[in-house]
Amino acid sequence: MSTEMLLVLKFFALSYSALLPVINPVGSALMFLAVVGDISYEEFRRLARRVAVSVVLFLLVFEAGGAALLNFFGISLPVVQLGGGIVLAAMGWRMLNEDGRSDGQSASPAPDKTKLDQEIFYPLTFPISAGPATLVVTLTLSAQASGKALIGNISAHLGIALAIAGLGVTIWLCYAYAPRIAKRISPSTIQGILRVVAFVLLCIGVQIATNGWRAIMKSVSQ
Repeated sequence: MSTEMLLVLKFFALSYSALLPVINPVGSALMFLAVVGDISYEEFRRLARRVAVSVVLFLLVFEAGGAALLNFFGISLPVVQLGGGIVLAAMGWRMLNEDGRSDGQSASPAPDKTKLDQEIFYPLTFPISAGPATLVVTLTLSAQASGKALIGNISAHLGIALAIAGLGVTIWLCYAYAPRIAKRISPSTIQGILRVVAFVLLCIGVQIATNGWRAIMKSVSQ
């Protein structure tokens, strides 16, 4: 096996294993289910496919030019963490409040298809599926792949791109089958799970924002 192919496989394995925990498609599927609400299974699968494609394109673009884009606007990674963490925390808080208002009430009407299509990127792609932590990891992998000769550079970035595509398939499978899994669970259990997911999302957002704030304060004090 050639050196270039080994490099592709190395960065594929490295990128997939590094991005999978931060994307957490199983946990994200529950958040996706909570945001989308009560829609038909066919519509749910359509949204799952579109979000998976959106995540792949988003991460590929960010992997290729994310660092340059942040430098162009003068945005540092800690600022991305701080802002993204606040967005995640706000979403978790909103989901907790919505769950609390829905207790003992009938299910809300199915969301409008146009409204759901407008939510493909925000919040379903970012930050639910690919949050600030995912962007930080992607930028780190991209920087590591760039410090090589031309052929090695291309091979390393190809490995990252293949890993992102593989994660897109994983996200689609987890999201597409989330309703079927949920149907096997009682509504009260689902409400309990969604409350826990919303609280975890709130905590993750606070943690990411705290990490960004600490990094900003550390850079200011130096």
